[in-house]
Amino acid sequence: MPHVEVRPYSLAEARRFLKAVDGLRLEARWLIGIALGLRQGEVLGLRWDDVDLTAGTLRVRRQLQRDPETGSLAFVETKTARSRRTLPLPPTVLAALRRHHERQTAERLNANSWADTGLVFATSVGTPIHPRNDYRSFREIIRQAGLRQVRLHDLRHTAASVLLAQGVPARVVMEILGHSQISVTLNIYAHVAPKIAREAATRMEGALWSSE
Repeated sequence: MPHVEVRPYSLAEARRFLKAVDGLRLEARWLIGIALGLRQGEVLGLRWDDVDLTAGTLRVRRQLQRDPETGSLAFVETKTARSRRTLPLPPTVLAALRRHHERQTAERLNANSWADTGLVFATSVGTPIHPRNDYRSFREIIRQAGLRQVRLHDLRHTAASVLLAQGVPARVVMEILGHSQISVTLNIYAHVAPKIAREAATRMEGALWSSE
């Protein structure tokens, strides 16, 4: 398995990112990216029939991809069985998706023409968002926020790092992110392991030597 370069944001940086996207038209897109670690194509390929706003769940079943030869966009099924997953939505992400749904409904009603793709994240006329434009938006967000420049894929690593730092087992993180192999998750775990080990030492001190 090739080594995965990991450059996640710290928890403090992640919070700055969340503050930067607060109130944006596509705020929910960025919340999903950093809280659930969906790949870019997975986020842009989401349709409303993949989202249950009542149950608070989201299904990952397809990706939006750009054909490198023709430049055209196409929806393809996720590559592996592990990539196809149903995820519970954190309350803040669910609330953002509900607001986004209301906003998009208004956009559809006010548009002169609307491409009825059923996409959760679409342009102002309902067509798919080009991955290149999505990436440009990301770069502009972090530039304005004064955050260090990282790859869009590092939002995914940030999600994994935050989950692992909160004590979520690597196997569970693997399932949430749809990693094909546990070695990918463990490589990210190695990045945050010193912090986790320090917290474990503190807890052990409290458990064994705290006064009753």
